[in-house]
Amino acid sequence: MLKAVSQPEGATLKLLLLPVVLVVVFFMSFVVGSYPISIETVLAIIAGKFISLPHYWTNDMETVVFKIRLPRIIAAILVGAALSTSGAAYQGMFKNPMVSPGILGVSAGASFGAALAILLSYNIVGIQLGAFIGGILAVMITYFISVWLGRNGDTMLVMILTGIIVGMLFSSFLSLIKYAADPYTKLPTITYWLMGSLASININDVEVASIPIVLGLAAVMLVRWNLNVMSFGEEEASALGVNTGRVRFVVILCATMMTASAVAISGMIGLVGLIVPHLARMLVGPDYKVLLPAAMLLGACFLLLVDNLARTLYAVEIPLGILTSLIGAPFFLYLLINSKKKGWA
Repeated sequence: MLKAVSQPEGATLKLLLLPVVLVVVFFMSFVVGSYPISIETVLAIIAGKFISLPHYWTNDMETVVFKIRLPRIIAAILVGAALSTSGAAYQGMFKNPMVSPGILGVSAGASFGAALAILLSYNIVGIQLGAFIGGILAVMITYFISVWLGRNGDTMLVMILTGIIVGMLFSSFLSLIKYAADPYTKLPTITYWLMGSLASININDVEVASIPIVLGLAAVMLVRWNLNVMSFGEEEASALGVNTGRVRFVVILCATMMTASAVAISGMIGLVGLIVPHLARMLVGPDYKVLLPAAMLLGACFLLLVDNLARTLYAVEIPLGILTSLIGAPFFLYLLINSKKKGWA
């Protein structure tokens, strides 16, 4: 007998409050930074683009708001939403709470592609394109090998194991590139990129990355009801009329596209796709009808807050990957300790 997916009390209300939290964090993020601008001035500068207001702010303030902070804030929202939604979708599809967006090798492939572009002296567009192509290539290899090997067995298990092997392979390629890179020029650039950062983001990067991320988010949201059914198992889902192969392909394609796009503009930012879905599950429960939107909004808020910390904790900006790992590692340990005490879904 199938067990109905339940929601904790007030899950819908909590979901409705998350956009409000995101809007508050969005506007407060304009105030954070080495160049002080009050929230009243920020609101006036933004409103001044739509209505006529007394121009009491300087051109430097307007440049900081629109050319520096706005692209970075939007990028943090997009990257956080993409990674957390991908993680939540993968965890549901694989029925494993420890799965993250990099499980099929996309992160290792994107790192290899970016490092290769840096080694070949490509510009920032070439680096982002290399990361995107590398991530897509790694997942394509994983997917087709797992489909070929898992025809008469557990396709999901074979896919996870294949993803681990492909990830290790691309990580080895990355190590070769780092070994061959000039230790005074290329190697520091590769190392810094792998730490993850939004410091050099611009509006063009945001425009390019927003297309695959928004399309991926929309497609995953459309199939989120099917993820509830797939959590019962392949046979049960098929008996209920769900085309499991099609749903699996859509989720893998969209999650890969979102993760590769996010990594391409931000570098490696770990554990967001692992810890945020669990936070969303604690908040609204395991029903994917509300879990995926909650994970998307929480991921956007989480990475935006972490990016604000990266800009303000020290005079020199801290890479995002370091902060997310420092925050996520204790939480991951907590999950491991409590994984045997109660179910995750």
